[in-house]
Amino acid sequence: MTVHFYFARKFLWILMGITIGLFTLISLVDLMEQLRRFDVEKVGFDTVLQLTLLRAPEGIYELLPLIVILATVTLFINLSRTSELVVVRASGRSAIVSVISPIIVALLLGLVAIGSLNPIVAATSALYGTKSEKLLASGRSALSLDGEGIWMRQGSADGQAVIHAARTNADATLFQNVSIVAYTPGIGPVRRIEALSAKLIDGAWELTAAKEWPLEPGLNAEANAITHDLLILESSLTPDRIRDRFGNPSAISIWDLPKFITELQISGFSARRHLVWLHMELAQPLFLVAMVMIASAFTMRHTRFGNTGTAVLVTILIGFSLYFVRNFAQILGENGQIPVLLAAWAPPVASILLASGILLHMEDG
Repeated sequence: MTVHFYFARKFLWILMGITIGLFTLISLVDLMEQLRRFDVEKVGFDTVLQLTLLRAPEGIYELLPLIVILATVTLFINLSRTSELVVVRASGRSAIVSVISPIIVALLLGLVAIGSLNPIVAATSALYGTKSEKLLASGRSALSLDGEGIWMRQGSADGQAVIHAARTNADATLFQNVSIVAYTPGIGPVRRIEALSAKLIDGAWELTAAKEWPLEPGLNAEANAITHDLLILESSLTPDRIRDRFGNPSAISIWDLPKFITELQISGFSARRHLVWLHMELAQPLFLVAMVMIASAFTMRHTRFGNTGTAVLVTILIGFSLYFVRNFAQILGENGQIPVLLAAWAPPVASILLASGILLHMEDG
């Protein structure tokens, strides 16, 4: 048991060191990008630094499999150079026993990642998007979703408009039971429109069976209401923007994702992309375990046998290949070409089986 705690502690320290190093590198690279994107003289360097730090957790979260591979390679190369693996073998145990501790740490890391780091990344990504949008363009369109339907806001130089729809189609081009309230800066709400349906065309809303009420003070709204068989209103929204807003599951905490999927389905959107993402997040611990097993299979040999550089290179290439296969399966799942569960769970399970075979062959023949 003492050996397991010793290996686990070393692996954890290496993980922390690599994470801090990559966090610093990602922050510096992204800082250059933010300095190019924003005018420092207007927004201030502290604001640019804040935006950089808000984006850094997302980068670390995406590189988690790479961090685990690098940490495992570093651990076992160090153990081989110090002959600690030789001591484990001399004690009558298989060196595979030394892999158990990193596997458990990787499994726990995956559970912590999806339970704690995922909500943090979702929150920082959403905050970054809000702050950057305010700095780049005021009055930009906004969208939200709840159990009552879809809420949208569009802005222009003439004012704002809040739009509510009970339901839409999968392409976000046709909306049912639409209500629009238009606002003018410094005045407030100026008119209200309700329509049976609304079609989003290039740069405009095409409202069918619409009724318009003026909201001017002292004016009888119902007496001055106007009915339109077809009403055209300018719009800054586009179907692509609406789909992109609801199509990025990484910006939603995994704890809120099941509810959001239900709301998407009720509102008429396709939730397949979010379902694939949810199951892939749940399968993340297994994929990290596979990365540990792959890395250990090629780096547990003693350094006196040579070819250490080749072993590290092969490990990195196999890790990237499995990561590519996982992402490819995700795309197939999102497109509906393979079932959701197969897209999310097959790559990590297959990776573990492959790594087990390689590890047993390399270590015990």
